Amino acid sequence: MRSPYTQLYLHLVWSTWDRYPHLADLDLRQRVYECINAECTRRRADVLAIGGIEDHVHVLVRPPATVAPADLVKHMKGASSHMVNYHIGRPDYFKWQGGYGAFSVSKRHVPMIHDYVLRQEEHHREQRLFEPLEPPPPGAREKPGHSSG
Repeated sequence: MRSPYTQLYLHLVWSTWDRYPHLADLDLRQRVYECINAECTRRRADVLAIGGIEDHVHVLVRPPATVAPADLVKHMKGASSHMVNYHIGRPDYFKWQGGYGAFSVSKRHVPMIHDYVLRQEEHHREQRLFEPLEPPPPGAREKPGHSSG
């Protein structure tokens, strides 16, 4: 085999600064998702699903083996916050929290995580959350598996 063959899947999650509901505006949320998707495409990572609610985002992605999760998240967060602050020009300053969660996903669990990511609003509304995959509230100690970024 001349080139690597991988099947890497990551579920990434991060919050807005202090869980401020910046993404309550659905048009803004969609534009942030589009920016995240474009940044992943630039890094040759396939986005399988993006979802979230007003204060955090989930991304299911299949990155190439040559891209570190920390670098991918850094670029997704950086590009999207730059877009909101400098291209959209919102009156309130948009900022992501520094940390994030990164979880490896087996190929057989991809459909379940895909559904979970896309149905975030429903899961939060009905309080049917899978806590290990949700960001901690402000001031809480980070959960195992979460790392700073």
